[in-house]
Amino acid sequence: MKTVMVTGAAGFIGSAVLRRLQSEPSMIPKAVVRSLDGLCLPVADVSAIGDISGVTDWKDLLSGVSTIIHSAALAHVNNHKKDSSVLFRRVNVEGAINLARQAAEAGVERFIFLSSIGVNGDSTIEPFNESDKPCPSRMYAVSKLEAEEGLWEVQKQTGIEIVIVRPPLVYGKNAPGNFGMLVKALAKGVPLPLGSVGNKRSFIGVDNLVDFLAVCIDHPAAANQVFLVSDGDDLSTTDFLKLTAKGLGRSARLIPVPSSLLRIALTLLGRREMATSLLDSLRIDISKAQELLGWIPPVSVEEGLRRAVAPLTVGRQPSG
Repeated sequence: MKTVMVTGAAGFIGSAVLRRLQSEPSMIPKAVVRSLDGLCLPVADVSAIGDISGVTDWKDLLSGVSTIIHSAALAHVNNHKKDSSVLFRRVNVEGAINLARQAAEAGVERFIFLSSIGVNGDSTIEPFNESDKPCPSRMYAVSKLEAEEGLWEVQKQTGIEIVIVRPPLVYGKNAPGNFGMLVKALAKGVPLPLGSVGNKRSFIGVDNLVDFLAVCIDHPAAANQVFLVSDGDDLSTTDFLKLTAKGLGRSARLIPVPSSLLRIALTLLGRREMATSLLDSLRIDISKAQELLGWIPPVSVEEGLRRAVAPLTVGRQPSG
């Protein structure tokens, strides 16, 4: 039996990891959350750690743990706030490095770090792969790269095995960010000016991401590697929305507005990052994960999107 500690266990990805671990007879899941308030998680061993930083004391939680999946992170901060970089570094950089160092001292064998494809950059001509030079532009991605660099230093000093996973947009039921907003708009039949976007983007369904993380827990070849992962099926924003609407059982109301006009309009509205996410191409080469680990995404994009708009039975209970 292997005890796997999951940080950020109340979050979108962390709670999905817990559900998967519960189905694995050789795994004992251990959940770590920021607060116990309003939780309904599918495991018995749940601990609250409070705010994560470079001085968080993890020692009492690490006894007997063999692997950590670190999904806890600060993702949504106004990048224009004066202290946004400080907040990102405190949680995402200092918090991750501090945990990894204490984990190594406690005898944890492997530390799996959930990073971001934003470390590579925001758009592509040719697909990103693991050998590309990092080129993050947003503060969140910068903090993830700095955390990766710090984790490699911990690995060199202690010998703990590090696995870095950089996913693109992760979609699924109750996914935060742009995906959740688009699903709500499609469900309400709101017309969207995204009917003629000819880009190509890589996405990953939460079930595929969790499956890959589960492989990384045990696979010996995953040790001290960086992996880029996706569904393996790149789609335009237009086609992605059409498949999402199909999962909802309705037709997408997409207006064919030229991408150039959309980019100008969003830029004038101060939404340059949204324009990049919706209109630019971002493709990922997953051949390393396939060849080194023998991993094939088990869920198709169409099935993943169908699941994404289906009811979810576990997780944090809605307030109100």
